[in-house]
Amino acid sequence: MSLPLIYAPEVEAARSAGKPIVALESTIITHGMPFPQNVETARAVEAEVRAAGAVPATIAVLSGQIHIGITDAQLDHLAGLKTVSKLSRADLAACLAAGRDGATTVAATMICAHMAGIHVFATGGIGGVHRGAEDSFDISADLQELAQTPVTVVAAGAKAILDLPKTYEVLETLGVPVIAYGQDQLPAFWSAQSPYPAPLRMDSAAQIAAAHLMRGRLGLPGGQLVTNPIPQEDQIPAEVLSPLIEQALAEAAAQGISAKAVTPFLLDRIFTLTDGASLKANVALVRNNARLASAIAAEIGSSTA
Repeated sequence: MSLPLIYAPEVEAARSAGKPIVALESTIITHGMPFPQNVETARAVEAEVRAAGAVPATIAVLSGQIHIGITDAQLDHLAGLKTVSKLSRADLAACLAAGRDGATTVAATMICAHMAGIHVFATGGIGGVHRGAEDSFDISADLQELAQTPVTVVAAGAKAILDLPKTYEVLETLGVPVIAYGQDQLPAFWSAQSPYPAPLRMDSAAQIAAAHLMRGRLGLPGGQLVTNPIPQEDQIPAEVLSPLIEQALAEAAAQGISAKAVTPFLLDRIFTLTDGASLKANVALVRNNARLASAIAAEIGSSTA
């Protein structure tokens, strides 16, 4: 049986013409930001990809079909849904089989992008090891996906609400290359720098593309995580964020919030505690990641043409 993939006309034309394509997730529309910023940001990120010479492919499940690229009407449909499944590796197939709608997380977007032959994916930040995971065992499927699926993921690091040292330790154990773009420290999502040294540093899209292609030639499974620091003028310093994150974590624990509900709760509380500055920074970093991802996709395309 054929895969349940539907290509948007713009993406299908790019495939035929050999143009670079950048995958984008759909949870930014349904779970990542409030309305109308979610729609505005999704369209702005797609515009960044086009301006950089690539074609955006926002991935979502609609009526049991994987859409590689969505129309404006479909984007509005997703944004207007009151409840929609947040899909990862565990529930992607079940959603498709049931003919439902769903928004793709990092893991599910990587899976769908790989099925569609897309090499590069731009997101805000990856999931990882949650604080207190030694008791809760709450670890995002994103980490295992990076170890299995050969897609280069451009992010502003792991989300700052996570246990960053444990997240990067797990990635090292899984053999995932973690590359800092243009600096020696790993970024920390809303903050451009962190105390954590980068395992690898690369200073150009061409270097990152060459590493992606070399992994394929070597037959190594999994992808690469490219950590792209938020522009300095848009960041929130870590010393400002740290006590706010601790406050939000304490509130989540007090309210018994767990599993997939944790990240949306924490992001919403930090938005409130920063008077909206975290949302502004989030928009800036995902647009910045889209630009770098487009450059990497173009380099991969020119090397394989």
